[in-house]
This record gives sequence, C-alpha cells and structure tokens, in this order.
Amino acid sequence: MTKALAPTVPTEVLHRLMEHRAQFLAFIQRRVESREMAEDILQAAFVRAVEHGGELREDESAIAWFYRVLRNAVIDHYRHQAVKNRALETWASEMQTQTEPDTLTKNTICCCIQQVMDDLKPEYRQAIQAVELEENSLHEFAQKAGISDSNAGVRIYRARLALRKQVTLTCGACGDHGCIDCTCKADSYRSSTALQ
Repeated sequence: MTKALAPTVPTEVLHRLMEHRAQFLAFIQRRVESREMAEDILQAAFVRAVEHGGELREDESAIAWFYRVLRNAVIDHYRHQAVKNRALETWASEMQTQTEPDTLTKNTICCCIQQVMDDLKPEYRQAIQAVELEENSLHEFAQKAGISDSNAGVRIYRARLALRKQVTLTCGACGDHGCIDCTCKADSYRSSTALQ
C-alpha cells in the first residue's frame, strides 16, 4: 500500500512566489542576524510551502499566505536559538561547579582521549584540546579560534558528541562506564608503555 502524498503548491503559485524572492529575503533579513541565516530560513520556507501547499485556501493570496509561513519560520528560528542558548548557559553553570579529577584519573582519561582525538575533525580536536585538556575558558577558546562565544559553545558541544562517538567505537563500554578493567586499544598501549 503506497502512502498518499500531501497536496503541493500548484506550479503557477510557486512561480509567483519565486518572483517575490527578493522581497521575501529582505523581509527575513531585517529580522535575523545575517543574510546567510535569512537565506537558510527562506529555503526552508520554500520547502515547507511545497510540502504544505494544501493549506493554501482558494480565496487566499499566495503571497499573504507565504508571508505567514515566513513569520512562523522566523519565530521558530528564535525559539531554536533560545533553546540552544539555555543549553549553553546550563553547560556554562555546570562547568563553574565542576570539580577537578584526581591526577591518576586525569592521566588515564587523557591517554584514552589523546588516542581517539586523532580521528576527530581538526576543528573539533582543537576545541577539545583547548577547553577540556588545556582548561581554557570558552571565551578564551573563542578568541583564539577567531569565532564568537556562542559559536565556540556550539563547536565544543559538537566536538564532545564526536569524541564520545569515537571513544565508544574505540573503547566500547569503557566510553560509558570509565576505564575499569579496560581492554581497549588505548589501554593496551598504556600497558605496553608501562612495561618499558
């Protein structure tokens, strides 16, 4: 049984919307932080218009309907930003109250981390190195990397996710439960160097 497709915008309506692209872009750009973000929102709105064209009533102007789609897209953008900012604030407050691990734990963790960091993207490796291993603040890292504080927060968040994935791939259960009776590649490396 095939799934029925949602009604889409008629071709002539889509052409009419495309004729007003410059005005739509200007409308969004006045309300967001950059032209690139405005372009992204506009593209997503066009996709939404194609997917939800059945919502357009026959007695309704396609242009007025699309402006409503754009207003909702801008509101969604700011809601998403607010959620992201709250997550970054929560992370920052957790970092202020975080206690320093003992030297043995730190050396054990750093050995595993250093092994798997080689497989991360360079910008993620740089973020982990600066913030987690060298203990720079997020602001210091942002300045060194030449990016905004919020971009630095997003980058370290994504770097941690990528690192967690690599640790899980390399160390298996140790990635979740710590290096207790570790049998991962990094532990084998530690054991062989300790014998030398």
